[in-house]
Formats: sequence, C-alpha cells, structure tokens
Amino acid sequence: MPDKVAPAEKSVLSQSKAARSNSDEGIKLKKELGLWNGVAIIVGIIVGAGIFVSPKGVLRNSGSVGQALIVWIFSGILSLIGALCYAELGTMIPKSGGDYAYISDAFGPLPAFLYLWVALFILVPTGNAITALTFAQYILQPVWPGCEPPYAAIRLLAAVITCLLTVINCYNVKWATRVQDIFTGTKIFALVIIMVAGVWWLCMGHTENFQHPMSGTNTQPGYIALAVYSGLFSYSGWNYLNFVTEELKDPYKNLPKAICISLPLVTVIYVFANIAYFVVLTQDEILASNAVAVLFKKKFFISVSVSIILPIIFFIICAFLVTLPCYVSPWEVGIGIIIILSGIPVYCIFIDEKTKPAWLINVSYNFNIACAKLFMCVQEDKTE
Repeated sequence: MPDKVAPAEKSVLSQSKAARSNSDEGIKLKKELGLWNGVAIIVGIIVGAGIFVSPKGVLRNSGSVGQALIVWIFSGILSLIGALCYAELGTMIPKSGGDYAYISDAFGPLPAFLYLWVALFILVPTGNAITALTFAQYILQPVWPGCEPPYAAIRLLAAVITCLLTVINCYNVKWATRVQDIFTGTKIFALVIIMVAGVWWLCMGHTENFQHPMSGTNTQPGYIALAVYSGLFSYSGWNYLNFVTEELKDPYKNLPKAICISLPLVTVIYVFANIAYFVVLTQDEILASNAVAVLFKKKFFISVSVSIILPIIFFIICAFLVTLPCYVSPWEVGIGIIIILSGIPVYCIFIDEKTKPAWLINVSYNFNIACAKLFMCVQEDKTE
C-alpha cells in the first residue's frame, strides 16, 4: 500500500475512525438473522430447479426406481452430515464467507482463491443458467403442447429472466428479497401439489411402476457415484447459511438447529416428490425428459473445506465421490481439473502480493478507495 494518502482519502479514513469511536461495538455486520430466518435461507436456496431436472440423472445412473429412491434418501442424509460438519466449522471459525473462509484458514490463500475462481466462473453462472433454462422450459411448455419449445425461444427467455433478476438485485435489495420469497413460495407450493397428486394417484391403486422396484439396478460404483451427484445437485445450497454466520444471532445454537430443521424437511419433500414422479410416469418417460449434467468441481472443494479432523465418514464419502467418476466420465473430470489449475497463474499475477506488479498494486488500491467513497463503506472491525 502506498505511503502517501490523499486529502480525500484522509477524510474517508477520519470518518471511519469517528464512526468507530462513536460506537462501542465498532463497525461490523449486525446480527439480525434468527433461527427461522436461517431455516428460510437454507430451504429457499436448496429447493430450486434441481428437483425438477435431476430425477432423470438419478434414475439413468441408478438403473431402477428402488435404487433411485435410495439415492435420494442417501443424498439427503449425506447433505445433513455435511451441513452438520459445516455447523461445527461455522462455530469454530465464526466468519462469513463459507468455503472460502475455511479453506483460507486451513490451507492458505491460493486454494481459497481457486475455490472463488471456479465458483465465480463455473459454479454460480452454470447454476444460474440451469435455473433460468428450467424456468423458461416450464413457462414455454404450455405454449407448445405436445412438443418441445423451440431451442432459441428457451434460451432467449432464460437470458431475459437472468438480466431482469440481475437488475432487480442491483437496484433494490427489498425488491430482490420479495422476489426471492415469492419464488420460494411458488416452488414449495408446486412440490406440494406434485406430492398430493402422487399420493392421490397411488391411493387409487396405480402401483404398476413399483411392481419390480429393483429391476435393472446398476451396481457399478462409478455410476452409483454419478447418481449421487445428480441427487446432491438438488440438495446444493445447504452450506450457504455459513456465508452469513456473522449475521446470525447466537450461531452456536441457531446454526445447527436451522440445519437440523431444514435438511430433514427438504429430504422428506424431495423423496415424496420423486415417489409422485414414479407413480405417474414410467421410467422411459422420465428418461425422455430434459435434464442437466452434474458438475464435479463443487464436490471437490466441499471435500477440501471439510478437514480430516471433522467427521471421517463425510470426508471418505466425498473422496469416493470425487475419484469414482474419473473412469466413467474422464473427459468431464479432466476439463474440471484444467479449469481449477488455470486459476494458478491468475492468482500469481493479480492476487499474490509477492508476485503482483507494483503498478497493479497501486491501481487496485486506488480502485478500492474509489469504491469505498462511492458506496460509502468502511472496513469492518476485526476482533480476535
């Protein structure tokens, strides 16, 4: 950081110090999230497009209805175990940032940056694209009954929805919260309708799709791992509450409580939703529907952020899920590894203070000061 500070920058710093002196607690994130806020965050993030598109991937790699349901239950239990591991991490390292904070503390800045590199360029964009495409698919399907909506129409509507939601999030936080609440309510409502319809259809005696539930079961470990990947895609988001740990009231109690309430609830919803799918649709009909390939890269970073000192069973399962698909889908795994490694030169040039050029350090500093003045923000007080 340069030694000289401009007068305008001194003004910002002096205002920051004054704000600190006028507050006993200093400048830090407010703890405004209670237990049920935490439950709403987890359920709202987890329940999404995945439950509507992942059943095909789970069934295709499982080979049978019975094993597909087992995979859905196992995925929910594994997510619960992982979430409880993260709850321990969240109370041991009470920092916002989730995986990034834990990987940074355990393994240093480079692995933490590689997580952000993959998350910002692969995980988040592809997740948003999946959600937008699924939304567009379901919105346009009634317009073209009996056939697939045009390829271009789905992509165009998905792009418009993504841009619209981006504008809403940038313009007004309250609007974004309301939109999130509405969408979460509609998703839960849709799943409840599906579950009720499936139970009603089952009670009418339509059990033909469950006559031989384990017929065709695939016992190859690699394909079982891929089936679990498809199931875990629908459960992704269980670790997001750890991103706002510093804003959670009494995180030592509310974090594990929120997890223990939300994960079993989501698991029950997902399992009954899939039973409804299998009651109404045959295996061929489900496999003929649209689904999305699963990322391997996210599970790798989750397994890295959960240290070996934490529950061993979760670490071992994550390790198997990372390694087993290598021989089934070597191309996809190889591409994922290349994307991860491509972040190393970016880190060395633009992030690492030891190798970053001096002119870039000055540019970064001036840019940070400009952003601080533009958005009227100051650095949070860090107390050990």
